[in-house]
Amino acid sequence: MAEAESLETASEHERILREIESTDTACIGPTLRSVYDGEEHWRFMEKLEARIRNHDREIEKMCNFHFQGFVDSITELLKVRGEAQKLKSQVTDTNDKLQASGRELLIEMEELRKCRSQQRNIAATVDKLTLCLPVLEMYSKLREQMKNKRHYPALKTMEHMEHTFLPQVNPYRFCTIMVENIPQLRDEIKEVSMSDLKDFLESIRKHSDKIGETAMKQAQQQRNLDNIVSQQHKTGTGKKVKKDGGIGFDAEVDGTSPMSEQDSGILDVEDEEDEEEVLSAQDLVDFSPVYRCLHIYTALGAQDTFENYYRKQRRKQARLVLQPPSNMHETLDGYRRYFNQIVGFFVVEDHILHTTQGLVNRACIDELWELAVSKTMSALRTHSSYCSDPNLVLDLKNLLVLFADTLQGYGFPVNQYFDMLLEIRDQFGEILLKKWSGVFRYILDLDNYSAIPVSSEEEYKRVMSQFPFHDPELESQLFPKKFPFSEFVPKVYMQIKEFIYACLKFSEDLHLSSTEIDDMIRKSTNLLLTRTLSNCLQNVIKKQHVGLTELVQIIINTTHLEQSCKFLEEFITNITNVPPETVHATKLYGTATFKDSRHAAEEEIYTKLNQKIDQFLQLADYDWMRAESNGHASDYLVDLIAFLRSTFAVFTHLPGKVAQTACMSACKHLSTSLLQLLLDTEVKQITMGALKQFNMDIKECEHFARSGPVPGFQGDTLQLAFIDLRQLLDLFIQWDWSTYLADYGQPNCKYLRVNPTTALTLLEKMKDTSRKNNVFAQFRKNERDKQKLIDTVAKQLRSLINSMSHHP
Repeated sequence: MAEAESLETASEHERILREIESTDTACIGPTLRSVYDGEEHWRFMEKLEARIRNHDREIEKMCNFHFQGFVDSITELLKVRGEAQKLKSQVTDTNDKLQASGRELLIEMEELRKCRSQQRNIAATVDKLTLCLPVLEMYSKLREQMKNKRHYPALKTMEHMEHTFLPQVNPYRFCTIMVENIPQLRDEIKEVSMSDLKDFLESIRKHSDKIGETAMKQAQQQRNLDNIVSQQHKTGTGKKVKKDGGIGFDAEVDGTSPMSEQDSGILDVEDEEDEEEVLSAQDLVDFSPVYRCLHIYTALGAQDTFENYYRKQRRKQARLVLQPPSNMHETLDGYRRYFNQIVGFFVVEDHILHTTQGLVNRACIDELWELAVSKTMSALRTHSSYCSDPNLVLDLKNLLVLFADTLQGYGFPVNQYFDMLLEIRDQFGEILLKKWSGVFRYILDLDNYSAIPVSSEEEYKRVMSQFPFHDPELESQLFPKKFPFSEFVPKVYMQIKEFIYACLKFSEDLHLSSTEIDDMIRKSTNLLLTRTLSNCLQNVIKKQHVGLTELVQIIINTTHLEQSCKFLEEFITNITNVPPETVHATKLYGTATFKDSRHAAEEEIYTKLNQKIDQFLQLADYDWMRAESNGHASDYLVDLIAFLRSTFAVFTHLPGKVAQTACMSACKHLSTSLLQLLLDTEVKQITMGALKQFNMDIKECEHFARSGPVPGFQGDTLQLAFIDLRQLLDLFIQWDWSTYLADYGQPNCKYLRVNPTTALTLLEKMKDTSRKNNVFAQFRKNERDKQKLIDTVAKQLRSLINSMSHHP
């Protein structure tokens, strides 16, 4: 065991020795520490000393080996020293020669140094010029840009030169001059750019009309495309709507329509001008001045000044644009130029808003728009009130719609304009009513008030195409034949339809629902029927020269027009697509209108008949003192009866009640008038012969009543019109006073219709006659008895009248 440990220690010492031999002395400390840490370091020392002795022996052997070489080397060195002396001498000679030669070189080198110095100066100068030349070039470029009025690039060049190049060449005098000129150049650019801006503002003021016209053409084209698409979509619906350019008037009225002139329209897309490419605002106006000016002022740090100036000038221009010309209402061109300028103004502002940053803002444009809406609506209310031409009002409406649609396309709110259009619609309705009043008067004045004769199928179809009339009996008749109504019926009907078309034309493009359009058309049509047409019919009916035949025809015409109202309802339904059963749908009042007109015509017939009867009665020339009757009716009465017969023959087309009422009214008036002839205060005396002649006339009247001039009377109803006269004459001719006085007041009295006062008045006229002839009466006992009887009857009548007054 001890022997193993000794071998292990020996091998460890051997390792440490090898490590000491191969390791740098600076790192030997850890190795030695490991020796001293062990317990047998003395053994290590022994090994170390043994190793040193071995190395000494090796060194000694090596020195002995190389000693002869060392001696040889010393010998060689001694030889070299002699040679070195020689070499030194040669070097000294060479150095002297070199110094002599070097003096010329030094002179050349000095000259070279001076050249190099000049070269460096030239290089420095070139460098400085290299720095200065760009400045000079940029300054030249700046002057050239100023000369060519390229101010914004000039400003950028100036800024680049000022901040980049001038600081590098600042000490030079020309640089100082440039620095001093830069503020002046900026001011010059500022002034020139402001001048350009002023020219731009003047340009857009002059071109606003053209810009607006172009924008409105674009809107019109777009709307036409939309309409074409809409119409194609509606194709096949079966609803036929009139699409002519204006509010036409049927040719049958001989061009008397208030709308006979062609609707001028707003922008006819078929014009050659519209076939060309429509230019935009950018194409019409060069906006570069305002952009340059904005960039320049922004670069100069004066953007607020520029914006304030621009907005101020545009507000002034807005006020000028919004001021309408005094004669604007006279022609459509006046309105068009006014609207074009406004549209042009806001198109420019909208373009500036979307192409610049902050030059104008939405708040500024909204303020100008509110001003424009207020001014334009005020101007429209004022000038449109002067207009009395429906075509002009319709064109104005179309223009205003296009104006609103155009600006709405640019994002401006236009609801107030469409509200304004509703006001103009009411005004348009009044103008239409006024114009159609003239049309109706013209039609009614030209009418011959005779049934329309047709001699061919073409004429028959022409009338049928104008007025909805169906009569199987008339269709079955052979030509020639007559319609029951006169020309004014189809003409008036067609004009009512034209009026409806006119109302529909105005309602287009107003953004109204079908129900609103339907309601508007029906209300306007009701006004046309109840006010305009009714007044025209009333005026015709009241005219003095309108005779009974014309009045009869008017009644027939109004009857057919009344029946056509349902077709007008269907017509309105077809063009508005709103069924009549819709809740709150307005109904046409045509039926009531035509009934009122017919009643007025009936009353006028009664009045005219009575007036004609009065005219015949004025021809009556009774001889109230005649002794006997001539045995036949008076000539005037025969003529009167003939007139009545012919007149009532015309009444065959009238409703039964109208003819019967007219006939009864005429007979009553005749009876009353004849009674007034008897009781006339100017007739002082009446003979029995005159009464008998008067009785012949009454018999003629009764015969006329019995003949049934108008069918429909039951029994002797018409004869009752003359019952008062009949009983009165019977009482006097039969001298049946005893019966009259005895039965008076009884329900079944024979002379129930004879009034005591009337009888007494006539009896007094008979009494005066008897007294006048009393000279001869004294020789005739009968006359004396009759006179006494008259006195007696008169007393009794007076007593009867007094009793009636005390006991009513």
